Parts: sequence; structure tokens; C-alpha cells
Amino acid sequence: MKHLFLILTFSLGQYIIAQTSPELNSAEILLGMKKLNTVGSVLYVAAHPDDENTRLLGYLAKEKNFRTGYLSLTRGDGGQNLIGKEQGEALGLIRTQELLAARRTDGAEQFFTRANDFGFSKNPEETFTIWNRDSILADVVLTIRRFKPDVIICRFPTTGEGGHGHHTASAILAMEAFDLAADPTKFPEQLKEVEVWQAKRIFWNTFNFGGNNTTSEDQLKLDVGSYNPLLGLNYGEVAANSRSMHKSQGFGSAKQRGENIEYFKLLKGESAGKDLFEGVNSSWKRIATTANLGDLINESISTFDPQHPEKSVSKLDNIYTLLQKLDEKDPNTRYWKKIKLAACQELIMQCAGLWMEAYASEYSSVPGNEINISAQIIARNPSNVTLKSISFIGQTDKKLDLQLTNNKLETIDQKEVLTKSTPYSAPYWLVDPHTVGMYTVNNPSLIGVPENQAAKSVIYHLNIDGIDFNVERGLVFKATDPVKGEVYRPFEILPPATITISDQVFVFNAITPKEVSFVVKANAANIKGTVKVNVPAGWKITIANPLINLVKKGDEQIVKAILTPDKTGKDGQLQASVSIDGTDYAKSITRIEYDHIPYQFILSDATAKIVFLDLKKTGNKIGYIPGAGDNVPACLTQIGYDVTLLTDELLAKEDLSIYSSIVTGVRAYNTNDRMPIYFDKLMAYVHQGGNLIVQYNTNNRIAPMETKIGPYPFTISRDRVTDDNATVEFTNPKHPVLNTPNVITQKDFEGWVQERGIYFATELDSHYETVFSMNDPNEKPSKGSLIIAKHGKGNFVYTGLVFFRELPAGIPGAYRLFVNLLSLPKN
Repeated sequence: MKHLFLILTFSLGQYIIAQTSPELNSAEILLGMKKLNTVGSVLYVAAHPDDENTRLLGYLAKEKNFRTGYLSLTRGDGGQNLIGKEQGEALGLIRTQELLAARRTDGAEQFFTRANDFGFSKNPEETFTIWNRDSILADVVLTIRRFKPDVIICRFPTTGEGGHGHHTASAILAMEAFDLAADPTKFPEQLKEVEVWQAKRIFWNTFNFGGNNTTSEDQLKLDVGSYNPLLGLNYGEVAANSRSMHKSQGFGSAKQRGENIEYFKLLKGESAGKDLFEGVNSSWKRIATTANLGDLINESISTFDPQHPEKSVSKLDNIYTLLQKLDEKDPNTRYWKKIKLAACQELIMQCAGLWMEAYASEYSSVPGNEINISAQIIARNPSNVTLKSISFIGQTDKKLDLQLTNNKLETIDQKEVLTKSTPYSAPYWLVDPHTVGMYTVNNPSLIGVPENQAAKSVIYHLNIDGIDFNVERGLVFKATDPVKGEVYRPFEILPPATITISDQVFVFNAITPKEVSFVVKANAANIKGTVKVNVPAGWKITIANPLINLVKKGDEQIVKAILTPDKTGKDGQLQASVSIDGTDYAKSITRIEYDHIPYQFILSDATAKIVFLDLKKTGNKIGYIPGAGDNVPACLTQIGYDVTLLTDELLAKEDLSIYSSIVTGVRAYNTNDRMPIYFDKLMAYVHQGGNLIVQYNTNNRIAPMETKIGPYPFTISRDRVTDDNATVEFTNPKHPVLNTPNVITQKDFEGWVQERGIYFATELDSHYETVFSMNDPNEKPSKGSLIIAKHGKGNFVYTGLVFFRELPAGIPGAYRLFVNLLSLPKN
């Protein structure tokens, strides 16, 4: 039932936050009826959030009315973040929700594999050295067997024109899975849950963007720019609304209107000359025993009264009854019976004006504690609806036999005690440790599922015009915000207390003690306990008062400790926990709150990395101009710098000469449209003896870099080195940046994470010096990762080296090199 509800929320296109109740207008109900009469499906396959063709997905889902799905191999964890500081797992969580918001807009469904986006990859060979190829292939096969697409469409080809190694890998895996999904000898363990499936054909959706035109007039063509009067939009507008949900990637899109041709190249399967679905019977006649179902649905469509949708309930009841009688011996019939019963049920409820919601009095609780639940229901159109009973969180069945009165809201309150074995809430793919290339999912039924089901649910047992229905609603919390109005968040199950460490990495450049703070938050009342901290050998932790006493739920207490290294201390992990009644609770919580997605959080082990650096530094006062969001300022503070965030006001008024160096955050020139205003002031600062260090910016067809950055011309390219172990050649070994105040050696490039650098400089003016040369395998060396120019008494630096990843990860060599940039001597 849970999975059926998930299907409905996507296929009907309702924007749902945190499992609240769908509310469809008459146009959306009529669209749902049309979709009910289409028995066909199509699966789109690519690698990342944002790879999907939202215009085509919207057209297939809402114009052709096919069940439409998008399989993204990854959740986008390895990308950059335009709206905040989240990286890695947290960014993947944001992009998962952005994809789900996009699917609610264009009407398709969303799926994933266990592949982790480890960052840019230049070819599929490299990709498959990091991903477990067989496991990801199995996930693609499983998705095909579950979804049973008549047609599969790849966004990218197997021949590399997609540029990214993940892109090419997605096509390679889709092509293999096209055949293997039909082979019962391949991944036979899946056949306990699903049947084999052979799609009719697989296409490549060719493209013309980025200067790469792979379309051809001899390819199959489809105009997807049509206008849908029920939506009041054409599919270029639907696509823009959908794509603009990818806010963390800065993919807000303009709405396109009028004809829009998509091109398709057949890769495998039966040929098709004029239509993607040639030879696919998408009517109910594909299931021989149901020939008259189509006629009944057409009748319900032709007689639908948008002013009185309740008049359609009886016809939909007849359709539902016929669907129930379908023979389940044939797997294809069984599949469509399940899908269409769920869709028909939702249409019946929407025509009856039914709305149901279950919410808790607080947004979280703890295993073993009592929760107060309010289950509400209303039938807003005249209809014959009886609420027979309600099942509360799988523990209590309350019999009611309540005949609903038209437009009267009914509220049923219930107290329940969560069992002590209730698991904590957490994204299922983040519960267990994972590798760089693949998430760990121990429950096979969860593989591919886009997000967690609600932590707890309430099931309404209804009778509508003589037919029994079970309707599930996830438990939520709702409140009224004075600015945003009614807001929802998922109901959370948490440990009695969480302990969050003040920093993820503690970097020491001397044996001077450093204060560490632990924030303990009570998720229940009357929490008493003791903070415990473990550190590696060679480190000493002293807690003046480890006792906590939190009276009210939500109370917080800060516990401070002194962490002291000695010269024998090894880099390692600090581990924190709260001991309560003999049990240690060692989870921290990271919350993610943006207006365009539901509340999200990650419950992870309360650990922090501790690093002892051999580091010398000069200067002290640093100005930092924020960009798209990074943690570099906090990292510089860790090693003793006095960092000031330079707001617009400070940049406009402040005497910049007080700063020994100024650093711009990642993509500052892409995201701050006032940077050109400060160009002359920043160049004057350099000329008078300051150091200006500009971290990477992007330059592409979507956002070309037209702003001057340095005192002399250079171009930002798309060159990068993705191998985090790539050899770095020192081409200018006597340059001060490699010698003052720290001598940089090859050892300083050990242990880097994800990549060496991105968006390197090219087409350099002769004033610029380079110090490094590096390249990925089988590529030409690039010298543009770090460029330095003397300008007057000072220095200008542009660097694509990924300090924004390496410093938060506690990479010693990255700190030493960055300090040298901050310490460049006056000329």
C-alpha cells in the first residue's frame, strides 16, 4: 500500500510536502481519468539530478499519459552547491528532494540506484573502477523488471558524446540491462520479487547543446511543444517549472513556447519509423479480458462534470470493480491491475472531495514515549462515505462506522506509545557506512526507492458507495508560520538526546590546547546523563563538567572541553556520546532547511577528525568575500587566522589595507553580481601590497564569465583533474608559494579527496606564473590549476585547486599550501 500511494502522488502530479493529502482540481481529475485509460510505460535513464529531459518527461506523462519514470543512477552527491554549504551526503539529500519536486511538477516518477556520485569522471572506465559495476547493473535491471517499461530512453550515448564518464556509464548499463532484464539466469535472486521483462526497444534521446549536435533529420522525431488546455501550459513551460526545482545547481530555466522537436536514435530492439511506441498496444485491449474497460473509462471522461465531480463516483466504482476482477495469473495483467486500482481509488476519493491527514502534536518523539495523534477526514462533495475504522501506526485499530456528513471535518484523537524497538528516522541509504562509489542498502526492497516512507502512518479504512478502500497517510507535524502560513515537516523518531560537535575537523598547528564544544539536545523531557569523549593515543581531553540536566524537550546544553595534542599524537577521530541510564547515545544531527524542499536531516555518528599539522603561518587578518557557500572561513579560523566576512557594506566602505590577504569564496563572481563594482578597489588593494586569492568560478554556455577577475587577462576553462591521486609536477620549484613559510613537497598532495581541481585557467597573459602541472591519465598536462601574477606591490592568485573540499576534510597539505598563498611576500 505504501508503494501504491507513492505511485499516485507522482502520477497525478500533486505537489506534496511530507506525505500530506493530495488535493486535485477538476482539470487534474480529468487528466487522471485520461491516464487511467492508457496502459503503457516508458523509462528514462541518465546519471544525475538535472540530466533528465523534463520537457519530454512532461509530454510523455501528461500528454501521452504513459506511466513515465526517470532512473537517475546517482543522487548528485559529488557536485557543487549554489545555495548553501552542504556537500557530499547532505548535498545528495537536497538533490534527491529537488528531483522529487521536479517529478511532482512534470508528472513522472523517480528512481535511483545505489551508485554514489563521487564527482566528475572523464570516462566510463574510470567510473567503473569506483562503482561496483555488477551491483549498479543489477539495480538498473531491477528497476526495469519492477517498472516494466515498453520503451527505454537514454539521455546519453555509449560513445562518449555526453562528456561525463557517469553519463556514458549510464547508457552502457542501460543497454546491458535492456537484454539482461529478460534473462531469468541473470540476477535470479530478484525473481522472488519481480518477473523478467523485455522492453520493446531502447533509444538515445539525441541532443544539440554545448556546441555538440548529435541530432539528424533521419532520426525519429517528436514534437513535444504542444499546449495542454487542462494544464494551461505547454510542455516547454512544464519543463521550465520542473527544471527550475534544481535550485542547488542554479538551473532556473526560461519557459519555452511553441514547437519543440526531440530526436531519437534506435539503439536496440524493434525498429520504429514514426513513433516511439510503434507496435505497443497502450489501450486496455493489450489485456484481452478487459476490452470493455476502455469504453467505460471513455464514458467517464466524456460525461465528467467539472462542477460536480462527485457524479463520476459511481462510474469509477464500476471501473474499480472490473479492475478487481482481472485475472492475476498473467504477470503483465497483475502489474497493470495493481497500478490502475491504485489510480482509480485515488480518482474516486478526489471526486468525492475526500481529504485525510494524520498529524502529531510534536514534530518528533523518542522510542518508548507517548505521542498524541489527530486523524482528520472530510468529504467536501456530496457522497456516500463511511469511515469504518482507523489503524493508528500499526498498533491500535479504532472501530468507528462513521457516516461522513458533507463538508463536515471529523477529528479522531488517539494516544499511542512508540515501542522501544522503533528505529530512528534516517535516510535509508545513509544508515550504514558506504564506499566512495556505492551506498549500502541491506534491504533489497528499498533499492531504487527515492526516499524513506513516513516514519509512522495512519490507515483509514473506508467504504465509498459500497466499495472498501484502505488509505494510508504518513504521520506529519504541521504548524502555522506567520510569514509562510501552514507548513509541514515529516514526523521524526530520534534518540533521547543528540550530541553535536562544534566542528567536523579540528586542526592543530601547535601543541597549544584548543576548546571543543559539544551541544547536547534533549529530544524528550527530563534527560540526565554524562558526556563522554574518546580521543586517539597522544591526545588529551579534559571536560570540566560532563554532567547534563535537561528539563524540557528541546532544551540544549553546551559542554566545553579542552583538547590538547602532543608531538606523538596521531591524526584520528574524536568520538562523543551521552550516557543516559547506562546507555550511550552517540548520534549527532545535521538539519537541512530550505523553502523549496521538505525538512531533511541526517542522523550520523558523533565524530570529528583531529589533525596535527606541521604548519608555519604569517599574517593574521583575512578578509573573505562569500560565494556560493563553503566552509573555508571556518577552516582558516581553526588554524588561528582572524577572518572577517566582507559583506557588500564592508566592501564598499572598509579600508581593505587592514587585511593581509583577501579570499573570494567559490563561485563568488558567478553568484555576486556586485563583484564588478569592486574590481577597481580590489585591484588597488593588490597594487598597494595585498594578496587577493580567487577560488574557482565557472564559465559555460549557461553562465558565461564576462566579468574581469584579475589585473591581466586569462580565461576560465572547463579543464580539470579528477584523479585525486594524479601526479603533481612542480614546474617552478623556487617560487615563494612552494617555499614560504612552508616547504611544499609531493607529500602535501597525499590524501586529497574527490579531485585535484576544477575550472582551470587558460589563455594566460604573460604576467602570470604557474607552479604546477598535472593531468588525468592519457591527457595532456595542464598548468592552469594555480596562476599567480605580481601587480604593483601585491599578488593576484586564481586557483581551481579544490581547497573548498580539502580543507574541511582536514588534508594537511592543502592547509600548508593555502597558508603559503595567504603568505605571499610583497614585491
